[in-house]
Amino acid sequence: MAEGYKQGFTSDLATQTRPRHRFLPSAALPADLPRGRVPIADMANAFGVTHRTLHFYEEKGLISASRIGLMRVYEPGDVMRMALINACREAGMAVAVIQDLMNDLIEADSQEAAETLFRDALVTRKRELSAEMSTLHRQMQQVNELLDNEATDDQPLNDNQGASPLTDQELRCLALMAAGLSTQRIARTLDLPNDDAQNLESGIIVKFRANNRFQAIAQAVMLGVVQV
Repeated sequence: MAEGYKQGFTSDLATQTRPRHRFLPSAALPADLPRGRVPIADMANAFGVTHRTLHFYEEKGLISASRIGLMRVYEPGDVMRMALINACREAGMAVAVIQDLMNDLIEADSQEAAETLFRDALVTRKRELSAEMSTLHRQMQQVNELLDNEATDDQPLNDNQGASPLTDQELRCLALMAAGLSTQRIARTLDLPNDDAQNLESGIIVKFRANNRFQAIAQAVMLGVVQV
């Protein structure tokens, strides 16, 4: 009877599929994880993922689950693998890349070898991010040039006028413009007559060599003067 009870409540469904890693790179474990087997609800809460995400990682062979009755649980080794997976995902690694890393780690014959494999994967990801940043920088430059050309080509005002620094009041007005407030609401917020608020906006548009408030806001965002 005791043996039957044990088989009914602790059948290990993943014995054949659980990855075999002797060594894993160091990865921070959540502080609130219970010891021993971890129920799926606790696993999901600790790592900030959904049950569906955990099932997805199981389908990809990255982790595996056992059962205690109807409850899915994870062994300590799977918790450690999940910590590594989570670190990789936060670095933006694709699931296929993580699968390759996990497969390579199975062959690691020492902790040092495992750490080296993980470091190499991080170095590769860093190169990818640097390339992406370079691309974004070029695209940002292109957008700025297009905006500058558009303002210069159609600017009816003095083309020799350079960009002037904004006053504190103009900066406040610009922030309200970027927040989508109308001229009338800006006037009430700044305690100004409507005409003064409109003149304030016009002065900001001139300083950004723009044709309208939307171009001025776009350039201010690109230059980091305001955030939206």
